[in-house]
Amino acid sequence: MQVNQNEEFYLRYYVGHKGVYGHEFLEFEFRNDGRLRYANNSNYKSDVLIRKECYVSDAVLTEIKRIIEESEIVKENDSKWPAPDKIGRQELEIKLGNNHISFTTSKLGSIQDVQNSQDPEGLRVFFYLVQDLKCFVFSLIGLHFRIKPVN
Repeated sequence: MQVNQNEEFYLRYYVGHKGVYGHEFLEFEFRNDGRLRYANNSNYKSDVLIRKECYVSDAVLTEIKRIIEESEIVKENDSKWPAPDKIGRQELEIKLGNNHISFTTSKLGSIQDVQNSQDPEGLRVFFYLVQDLKCFVFSLIGLHFRIKPVN
């Protein structure tokens, strides 16, 4: 697959809720210039907001674009997906070349939530893409900000 480095690209993912511990969320975004912004807010047991920002290489952006394109998420429609509720919400926005998509749904606890939805096939594409993206971002953040112990 040939990915055009000059095409417009933006990706933003958010999952969160407002509850007993305030506004708890995870959010990350990639921009065309390679900037990765990450935020994780949990007030549970007095945790604090974690914000990280770094720049990734063209190879990383190419891989993110490949993951998105192979998922075929641009063919999906969120009109039959569960609406955000008191449990929380998820948002995914992607601008890739001429395609611009934006999805909103409730927090999904497991694949069972996907199977019980009105659009299990479409929501499954979303569910697995989000899992892949989160895993990729956690790896990048962990690698970039890891502190080596001093002997």
